[in-house]
Amino acid sequence: MGIKTDQQVHIKASQAYDYAYSILQMYNVPADRAAMIADALVLADLRGVDTHGINRLSGYIERIKCKVLDPNPELKFIMKTPIMAHLDARNTFGFVAGCMSIDKGIEIASTYGFSVIGVKNSNHYGMGATYVLRAIKQGYGAFAFTNASRAMPPWGGKAALLGTSPLAVGIPGGKEGDFVLDMSPTVAARGKIRKAARRGEPIPEGYALDAEGRPTTDAEAALKGVMLPIGGAKGSGLAMMMDIFGGLLTASSFAGGVNDQYNNTKDPQGVGHWFMVFKPEMFLDSRDELADRMDTLLGRIRSCEKAEGVDRIRVPGENATEMETRRRLEGIPFTTVELKNLDLLAKQSGSQVMLAETVGV
Repeated sequence: MGIKTDQQVHIKASQAYDYAYSILQMYNVPADRAAMIADALVLADLRGVDTHGINRLSGYIERIKCKVLDPNPELKFIMKTPIMAHLDARNTFGFVAGCMSIDKGIEIASTYGFSVIGVKNSNHYGMGATYVLRAIKQGYGAFAFTNASRAMPPWGGKAALLGTSPLAVGIPGGKEGDFVLDMSPTVAARGKIRKAARRGEPIPEGYALDAEGRPTTDAEAALKGVMLPIGGAKGSGLAMMMDIFGGLLTASSFAGGVNDQYNNTKDPQGVGHWFMVFKPEMFLDSRDELADRMDTLLGRIRSCEKAEGVDRIRVPGENATEMETRRRLEGIPFTTVELKNLDLLAKQSGSQVMLAETVGV
């Protein structure tokens, strides 16, 4: 019996990585940078952020083909102070700019305890948690801010002006795990709308308005309309903060000036990022004390008396970490239609690494 076209098929993380890496190599992305990008895309899929995984690769490749994304510019950090560095990403992948910035931030923080890295002229950098997790692996805390293209009106406004700019914060912990907050200032990330549209699925009520300002559950209509902020004016304020840090302060595009990744393939995106990396135990006696204090906090949160109907209290990043563990064992789920589209991209790119054909779809 054949596999139904709407059935989910599981792909190993290593297969997804090889697929993305191979295609990137076909477009002259250097091996080390292709590895950064493929790792980031697969990590998003593993952690359940399917909206920022390998399904988005076609959008980046299209921008390379349209010559509005440079696969391999020379990149150099300019030191503004001993702890502050500025990077002109020269219109390359946001993943590359982000990973390089975190690594530079760790290098600086290893000496001074704290660092700030500003990035201009970049592109969409995927899942924000990618960067704080990169710092956590080395024992550092981190903030990762970015701005984005217009998708949400300011509170009280009608036209899209602010982005669904995610903010991510990561602090290494102990036995109770790490703290990893990765959130959008909107009710849902715009990528979730694109995913629903790709799969022909409706979106929940309260996510977006259509082009006429009416609530909608139609993903295609939502993409033509605007996203809704979390907490009303508070979500709008967070989006403004991301635009200030990500764009205004970094000398990148801001105030609605970031171009859409999909709808504008004539101009560079002009995305900006802001990273802060630090030694989280600086005000404590030791790293062990940090771990103990984090265990106390997360343990008390989890053991708090539960409200009626709640089976378990979780902390930020916990669901994604559990998802990553499970998907590393079981594989990453894709619909057969998605896999066939991914294989089409591979064939168009000249890559020999296929996914649908590998699993017999």
